[in-house]
Amino acid sequence: MKKLRYLSIICPIIALACENLPFGAVLNFWNPEGEPYRQTCSYFDLTPFGYANFAPLITAVLTCIILIMTVIFIVKPKKTAAKILAVLSLIASVVSLMPLLYGLSFFSPVGAVISAVLIINTVISAKMINEKSAN
Repeated sequence: MKKLRYLSIICPIIALACENLPFGAVLNFWNPEGEPYRQTCSYFDLTPFGYANFAPLITAVLTCIILIMTVIFIVKPKKTAAKILAVLSLIASVVSLMPLLYGLSFFSPVGAVISAVLIINTVISAKMINEKSAN
């Protein structure tokens, strides 16, 4: 079951790498001629936050917290830390899917990868709660 612990640190690292790419968060604008254009930026960029798309930045911050909690869990495996990690991963997974509430045009393939990795991390974290070595 120690493999799960080390696998659980890979997921937030992959998510953070994808969140740093300038193709994750999507903003849709309209030209004066009436034609739409799409702008993408990093999850850590404040531009989407300024246009009321709060989910990317919140997801990025939660992913950083998840990475820190995963390191804490690997160093000192406690059942409470595993539960906190599972809850944070679930919240980050749900928040990462929130741009879909605006429509499919506000979601990018990079955002889908981030969401998928966070969902996988949620499953791994839930399995770590029942791990025998976590007390």
